[in-house]
Amino acid sequence: MLTSIDEYARRLSKVRSAMVAQGVDTVLLSVGHDLPYLTGYTAMPLERLTMLVLHVDGVPLLFVPRLEAPRVAEMPELFEIVPWDETVEPLDLVAAACLGSSTIAIGDQTWARFVVGLSHRLPGVRWERAVGVVGDLRMRKSSAEVDALRAAAEAVDAIAAELQSGQIPLIGRTEAEVSADLSQRILARGHEKVNFAIVAAGENAASPHHHPGSRVIEADEVVLCDFGGTMNGYCSDITRCVVTGEIPSEVAAAYEVLMSAQSAGVAAGQIGVRCEEVDSTTRQIISDGGYGEYFVHRTGHGIGMEEHEDPYMVSGDVRLIEDGFAYSVEPGIYIPGKWGLRLEDIVVATPEGPRSLNQADHSLHAVSA
Repeated sequence: MLTSIDEYARRLSKVRSAMVAQGVDTVLLSVGHDLPYLTGYTAMPLERLTMLVLHVDGVPLLFVPRLEAPRVAEMPELFEIVPWDETVEPLDLVAAACLGSSTIAIGDQTWARFVVGLSHRLPGVRWERAVGVVGDLRMRKSSAEVDALRAAAEAVDAIAAELQSGQIPLIGRTEAEVSADLSQRILARGHEKVNFAIVAAGENAASPHHHPGSRVIEADEVVLCDFGGTMNGYCSDITRCVVTGEIPSEVAAAYEVLMSAQSAGVAAGQIGVRCEEVDSTTRQIISDGGYGEYFVHRTGHGIGMEEHEDPYMVSGDVRLIEDGFAYSVEPGIYIPGKWGLRLEDIVVATPEGPRSLNQADHSLHAVSA
C-alpha cells in the first residue's frame, strides 16, 4: 500500500495529540513497525542505531547510520534525516536531542542495549512504552489499510481453496515440503514475503505452533495449515484443516463445535464490546462441547503491518472494540498425541458489524491428494 505524505502527516499529528493527552514529551522509535507507520522507513535490525526522535512540537529527527541513509525516502515536510558516522556514538546524539524531556515513550522493540544506554545518559527521565501512544493509533485501521488487508486475505483465500480441493499434494510429502509449497504460492499470489507456513500432520497438529519438519504426511490424518505473509506492507493470516482420507467421526464432531465457536466469535466482535468477550464467546462454546481443556490459547490477535499486534482477543483485554479494529478469530481444539484443529479468519470491526476478510470455505474437507 502506497501511503501519501498527507497520511503520514495526519498520523504524526495524531501521535502528537496523544502525547499531549498522556503527558509524554518525546517518543523514540527504532526497529519495529511504529517507525515505518510514521515515516515509511523500516530500520534494519542492526547494532547500528536508527531512531526517530519525535517531540510534541518541532521537526522530528531521524538518526540513521550514514551507510543506511540512502535507503530513506526523503520527506523534509515530515522529518529531518540526521546521518551519523562510524566514529560517532549515536546514543550521545539522541540523548542530546532529548534534553529537557521529563517523560519519554520508547518503542517496544528497541534493543535493550540502546534503552539501557539512553537511561544512563538521561537520568531522572520517566520512561513509558510507546505502544500506548502509537500502538493505540495503529489499532484503528483506515479504509486504505482495510483494503490492503482484504487484498492480502483474498490472496491466501485462493491458496486455501487449492488446499481444500486437493490441488496441493499432501500424502507422501513431508510437512517441510508442503510448507515450502505454500510459501511459493504465497509469493506467487503477490506477497513480498512469507511470514510463516505451518504444516502439522496427525499428532503434530496438536501443537499449535508446530514447526514443519521431516514428518511424512500419511493417508487418513488431519493436516492443519496456518500460513500468511506481507503484501503491500500489510499481513495475511489464515488457518484451514483438511483430512487425507475419510474424516473420523470424533474429528467431525469436534470440528462442528469448532465451527460454531469460530462463527460465534466473529459475530461477537461488535463495536463497543470488550475484546475479551470475543474470547469468552468462543471458549464457552468449546467448553460446552466438552473440549474446554483442549483450547489452550487466546482466540485472536490484532493484525496490520505486523502479524501479531494490539488488540488481543483474550481474557484481560478489556479494551472496547472500535471501528477499524482488525484481528484474527482462531479458536482451536488440540488432542495431545492424536490431532489438532484450528479455524481462522481475519475480521474487521465496522459500524455495520464485524466483517470477515477471509472467505475460504470453513468446512472440513476430505482430500485424496
